[in-house]
Amino acid sequence: MDEKFFSLEQEKQDRILNAALKEFAQKGFKNASTNEIVKEAKISKGLIFHYFNNKKELYLFLFDHFVQLLIEKMKREVDWEIKDIFDRHMEMSSVKIKMFHQYPHVFDYFNGIFFEEDPVIHLELEKRKNEFLSNNYKEMMGDIDTSKFREGIDVEKAKDIITWSLEGFSNRMQAKVKGMGLKEIGIEETILEMEEYLKVLKKSFYK
Repeated sequence: MDEKFFSLEQEKQDRILNAALKEFAQKGFKNASTNEIVKEAKISKGLIFHYFNNKKELYLFLFDHFVQLLIEKMKREVDWEIKDIFDRHMEMSSVKIKMFHQYPHVFDYFNGIFFEEDPVIHLELEKRKNEFLSNNYKEMMGDIDTSKFREGIDVEKAKDIITWSLEGFSNRMQAKVKGMGLKEIGIEETILEMEEYLKVLKKSFYK
């Protein structure tokens, strides 16, 4: 299946992926319609089932594909010599923001999977989420320099707060995109705004 789908030209791949991300993000797995996906992607229904056997396979493919895409982009584009937790998060977030501009519904999709309880896919999603969090994220943040944190700070809790704050910023950015449109939200502007929030967090936790 992957080989057939990836043999398509990139523009057509992106149309299908964005249409599927949008439909699943807005309606969840159970209520999502493959009819709406093919209509949005401007392809025939027979064509999408040529690449994906059913809706479940398409939904899980999106998770696997975009997690792998994000990991590969981070491995290539993040400067792993940077050990400061804020600078590391900044590097990682920049990669995410760039991917968000190519696939504007991908973060809504990922946010949605954390509330997805449909029994058809729930167990397989939980397995995938746990593998990502336990293996990839911990590895990405496992070698940061903790010497800059103030004495008495619970470093692990501080790391969680930093992560949650950036997730909140990401959600806020998504809301802005929905209200203004993706073209009005520039990458550089978003990164500069994020840097201001990181400065506040740094003052709270660093010496």
